[in-house]
This record gives sequence, structure tokens and C-alpha cells, in this order.
Amino acid sequence: MSVFLMSAYRPSYLIFALGGTFIFAPSISAKPVDFSREIQPILSDKCYPCHGPDAAARKSGLRLDRRIEAFAGGKSGLVTIVPGRPDDSELIARIFSHDSEEVMPAADSNNPLTTAQKNLLRRWVTEGAAWGEHWAYVAPVRPIVPPVIESAGAVNPIDAFILTRLAAEHLTPSPAADRATLLRRVCFDLTGLPPTLRETEFFLQDPHPEAYARLVERLLASPHYGERWARPWLDAARYSDSNGYSVDAPRQMWKYRDWVVSALNQDLPYNKFVIEQLAGDLLPQPTLAQKIATGFNRNTQINQEGGIDPEQFRIEAVMDRVATFGSTFLGLTLNCAQCHDHKFDPLPQKDYFRLYAFFNNTVDDGHGENIPGGRLSFASENGPADNLIADLAQVRADFTTFLAPSAADFPAWLAQTTPESRAKFSPSVANALALPWAKQTLNQRRALFLTFGGANAQFTALHEKLTALEKLEAKATTALVMVELPQPRESVVFIKGDFTRPGEQVTPGTPGILPPLSAPPGRPPNRLDLARWLFDPAHPLTARVMVNRIWQQYFGSGLVETENDYGSQGSPPTHPELLDWLATEFVAQNWSIKAIHRLIVTSATYQRASVARPDLALADPLNQLLARQNRLRLDAELVRDAALTASGLLVPQIGGPPVFPPQPEGVMNLGQNRRAWTASTGADRHRRALYTHHWRATPHPAIAVFDAPDGFSACTRRLRSNTPLQALTLLNDRQFFEFAGALAARVQREGGDDDNARLDYAFRLCVARSPTAAERTRLLELLRELRTPTLGPIGEPAATLHEAWTTIARILLNLDETITRA
Repeated sequence: MSVFLMSAYRPSYLIFALGGTFIFAPSISAKPVDFSREIQPILSDKCYPCHGPDAAARKSGLRLDRRIEAFAGGKSGLVTIVPGRPDDSELIARIFSHDSEEVMPAADSNNPLTTAQKNLLRRWVTEGAAWGEHWAYVAPVRPIVPPVIESAGAVNPIDAFILTRLAAEHLTPSPAADRATLLRRVCFDLTGLPPTLRETEFFLQDPHPEAYARLVERLLASPHYGERWARPWLDAARYSDSNGYSVDAPRQMWKYRDWVVSALNQDLPYNKFVIEQLAGDLLPQPTLAQKIATGFNRNTQINQEGGIDPEQFRIEAVMDRVATFGSTFLGLTLNCAQCHDHKFDPLPQKDYFRLYAFFNNTVDDGHGENIPGGRLSFASENGPADNLIADLAQVRADFTTFLAPSAADFPAWLAQTTPESRAKFSPSVANALALPWAKQTLNQRRALFLTFGGANAQFTALHEKLTALEKLEAKATTALVMVELPQPRESVVFIKGDFTRPGEQVTPGTPGILPPLSAPPGRPPNRLDLARWLFDPAHPLTARVMVNRIWQQYFGSGLVETENDYGSQGSPPTHPELLDWLATEFVAQNWSIKAIHRLIVTSATYQRASVARPDLALADPLNQLLARQNRLRLDAELVRDAALTASGLLVPQIGGPPVFPPQPEGVMNLGQNRRAWTASTGADRHRRALYTHHWRATPHPAIAVFDAPDGFSACTRRLRSNTPLQALTLLNDRQFFEFAGALAARVQREGGDDDNARLDYAFRLCVARSPTAAERTRLLELLRELRTPTLGPIGEPAATLHEAWTTIARILLNLDETITRA
């Protein structure tokens, strides 16, 4: 018998390894109440709404989010907390009070404390009311990996932390998944594609002890790795191929998408990956690729409606960049401080607008027009050279100057029309006539002058030149990028978040709760300084946030479940030591993203079977302790990719402009503007779903139905729903019916000469296994039924062989197992 000690949360346990069986014995020590992980969440949820960071909402002068104020008390003069003396502490008296006028939280808050919470608060005060910073605002310190023995099943440090926690909870881990399941799991997780028949056969027959490790290396080196892991990043970057709002005009952003895929495939260190996206344009002598990377912040919506105030929507775009920065890199709900001090976290409104000031100095104008330097153009077979955008900007500026005097003529033009005559004008003219001159776009003013202005040689020359350039622009490949203004804009606090109510002026800066940003001498800090600040060794959030989001892709939920909220309202980490070890390991590995993937997928924790266990249903119903793996429905794009692969239709080309796979008629009529969707033919018809053109207002229904985000705001975790519409899509959608037909043809062509062999082949293509006896019997019976003509007055002819196998293929592509990563 070997004995070893694992540290646990509370209490500690001695673990005896005897014949492969764990025997648990609780030690006599018990840890004191932890303020950050046990007390602060209670205060945040129950007390901060009235006694927290927001001064405007604070009652009775009592503040409980900071130690000095909490211990001092409020206007009553009573001491709120007396360490070691709960009976003398007003906090304890109030929470245990039976007087509806005295009890806290107040009776009308409908947010009472539970008995367990009251007792925990009393115990905390009894133990001395030890205070501490919220865990997320303290830089991670590399913890000691718990010592374990190999027989306990640890492969790497991840397992040591997981096994320690399982031991503390008297739980044993599940065994490893079978090789076929593990192969399918890791292929989907690292490349987003199922294993080929050849890969499956090779791996299942490979006896080498390093067979799995070598498989992982092959998958990490695959160009499809970058495609798979670009998708969750593009979700956070709110990537789309359209501008959003009601017009939702198309835009070219695919160069940015391809940059992300390429950067991930190259394993560009995360610090460089982020810095180039936030401020690649401000690097010394930036490359073209570094400029394209700044598309991250140009993924904001652009409102091209007539009659809007462009400045309002420029500001909306800046605020979107602040919110995205907060959720993607900090895991904080910064947008909650846009209109007032944050109600739960120490983020005053002024700090929000200091961050806002970093993003308030770019050339984009909020209307998608007149933004010289804010768009790159690329030479191509169909398009012009890189000076196109500069030429367009110059002609548009000249045209704006030429049309300016026409403001005086506009009332006369308007007087020439009647409601009846306006209905006969083109939409551009009719819309322009309904707006004051100051609210009209350049194109609307052009249309008005063309209709009412009469012959004018200068107008004709400008109009023809601009029209020719716009035709070239439509053929050119462009990319939206960030470009800084020569002189920074003035930034102010907007009173109650209203841009028409400017308040105190602010300069660029970072939240006071986080490490200070070292301002360079002689100039105010800019976006590049902000990007580099994220990787300050003292920064507590950057590494934690990223490793947690990687973890959630593998297990369905992060170590911090609220992946975009590390504040006091967020969930505390289930395994805090493991989170900090991963964060420090990320830094130690020079911010290598692939290193973290390798570490996770080679752990025994990742490789465990996902089969549900009765003992865990009660002890850990949400599987937060990870005694087993989790079954996860594939992401929306992977559902299509899996079907494409099984059918043999997948075109594995990497990158390029978006494509247009078939979709139901009428989808493009759902938005304000009806647009054509001409289904792609040839190779583009069967590209991976990553490359499907994404309209914000009318996303492809086969993607949207499986919970793909809309691109309106940053999405750091996709939800997983289970609806009848998903099954109907897999069964009847045009493209999935096409995949089923191709799968049927493939099975007949490659699967052998008899139905048994073909059924085996079809199952291996879809779920990487052979059918069970019951499945085989039922499907072979169905095949016979389909190929037998029905009798009676309304008889039906027998299905052809291809039709019958198409029905079988539709069933297999609709299996829960086909669209699930086990």
C-alpha cells in the first residue's frame, strides 16, 4: 500500500491507494472561511445593489465592497463588522433580525439570504472577518502541483489538480474513452472535422505507446486546425460579412478572417496575436498583415440609413469596441459602467470613458463614408491597385464640396414636388426628399442634383468619375482597418451615457482596480500602449481569461463558468489552483496557444469516457468536478462540415472570399432590404461553413438554427439548444438533402456489393463505428420496405436503390451521435 497526501479545499484528505481502489479519510484540519470565494459573492449578490460601488444607488452611507468603509459602518453610527465578535456586529444583527423594518437585505428586495449564507457570514466574523481582494484582481501565482502517483491516473499537472478535487469529494474518475471515441473527439476538437476512414484504421491499429501523442501533433500541424479555432475567436470579434443595422449592406472582411486562420496555424504567440489586432497599425513600420489584423476593431456595425446622425453611430461603434475589449480580454462587463458607476464591481464611469478614449481617435465616421485611410485595397485580376481608396476619397470630397451650395436650392426642388409625384421618383430621390439637406448622404444629394439640378459639366464629370471608381471598388478586394487620426479627439464622460450631454474631459487610461499603464514620456498613451498593457506581468486577467475560454471549448464550460464576467457577480472558479497554474503555464510557454491545446488534450481528464454515471448524477450533476468528459453537440459550422465530410463532397480549400451554399427560398426577404442569394456552384458549393457568407440580419438558417451568433456583439460562449427545428433542418434542408444523396452514392460506390457491408461503411463514415445488431436489423428492414412496392388502390412503386440509400443516409446524418462529440 502506498500513501500520499493531496491538498484539498475543505477538508483535506489522506488518500490510500490499495489495489487500484481509493480509500478516503478526512483529516482533522479545516480551512477557514475564504473571503474572496465564499463571502464576497454573497455580499455582491445580496448587499451591493444598495451598499456597493455605485455611489448614486448607495443607501445609508454604508459601503460593503471596501474594507475600511465596511468596518466603519454607515450613517447609523453602529459598527457594521467587529472582527471576532459577531454579537457586537450590526451586519450579523441585521441579517438575523425578524423585524421587517430592520432585516437586511430589506424585505422588499425579494432577495433574502439563505440560512446557510447567514451562518457562513456569522462564522466568517467569528473567525476574525479576514478581508481580501476579489480573486480575479490579484495576479495569479503559480501553485504547487499536488503530488500524485501514476496509479491514480495522472498524465500531466492538469490531472493532478482534478484528481485532488475528486478525492476531496469522495469521487473516482471514469476510465479512458475507447480509442474510436477518443479519435473522433480529438479530431473534431482540434480540426473541426471527423477522422477519415484511413485515419481511423491507422490509429486503431497503431500499437505504439505514443500513438495518441503523435496523432495530436499531426492534428495541431493540420491547416484545418486554424479553421477550427478561428471560429470561436471570430465569435468574440463579432465577425460578419455585412454591415448590420436595417440596411445590412455587404462588406469585405474576409481578409481579416483569413489572417486569424493563418495566425493560429503559425501559432503566433498570443501576446503578438492580440497586439496586432488591437494596434497593428501603430507598430513601427507595420506590415500589410498587421494592418489587416486591426479588422478586429472594424467588425463593428455601420449604419448606412439616411437621416441618421453619423456621430451618434460613430460613438456607438467606439462603445462596442470598449465592450468587446472588456469581454474578450478582461472578462469584465465594462458596458455596465457606460451610464453610471458599475453597481457590483469597482469600475467607475470615468474609468469606462478613459478606456473609451483609446478607441476614440480613428478615422471611421459612423456612416461608412468619407474615411480616407480606413480601408485597404488589394490588387487583383479583377480590381485596381492600392490607390483606389485614396482616389475614391478625393473624388467624394470634391463632390461634397461641389454639392454644398445646392443646400440653398433644396427648398425650391422640394416645392416642385407633390406627394403623388414623389412616388414616381427612384427610392434614392424619394428618400432624400423626405430628409433635411443636413441629414442626406452624398449619394442622396447626387441623386437629387441629377434629377433637379439641370445640365452641369462639372457635375457630369464628377458623377462619371465617381461612378467608374465605384464600379472598380465593387470588383476590388478590400479590408476594413484601423487608422489613427493625426490629432486625437477630445474624450469626455457622457452624462448617463448620453452623447448629447458631455461632461468631464478624460484622457486615455485603464481601470484603477487593475495595474497602472505606464504612459510613455512626451505623449498620451494610445491603443498600442493599451494592447501591451494587457501583457504586463502583473496583469491578473489576460492569461486567465484566454485559458479559460480554451478550456470551455473542450469541456462545455469554463473553470470560470461566467467566462465574460470575472467580477463579483461572476461564478468563482471550480478549480482555482488549476486556473492559475494554466494561466502561469501559458506565460511560461511564451503565450503559445498550441501548447495549451496540447496540454489539455493529452491529459487523462480530457481523454476520459463521457458516459453518464448514476453516482455522479447526485454528487456532481453538472459534472463541474470532471470525473468524466462531457458530450457536446457540435458547433453549427461543424454540423455542416461533418455531413460534407461523410458525403465525400468537402472541398478542403483554405481561405478566400465567402461562398453561398444553397438555402431555402425567401430567407433573404426577411430583412428590411431584399437581397439575392445565388447558390454557389462547383467547388465553392461545398466549402467549410466557416466560409459561408454571413449576413447579420439574415444569417444562413442551417447555421443559425444550431445557435451560431449573429455578429451584432461579441460572443465569448455559444449556447447549445435542442429544438425540433434542428432535426427538421438535418432531414429536409436543401443542402443536407444534397449531402444525403452524395453519401448514398458514395456508399453504393465504395461500400461493397451487399447491404450489410454498405451499412457498415455508412456507419463508419458518419459515426466511426459499426452498427449495433438492433440498428442493423431495423435499417436493413427499412431498406427492404423501401424497395418493395406497396399494394392497394393507391399503391406506390418501389424506391430505386439510390433513393432507398438516400433515405438511410438522411437518417444517419440526423443521428444525435453524428452531430455530437462524445
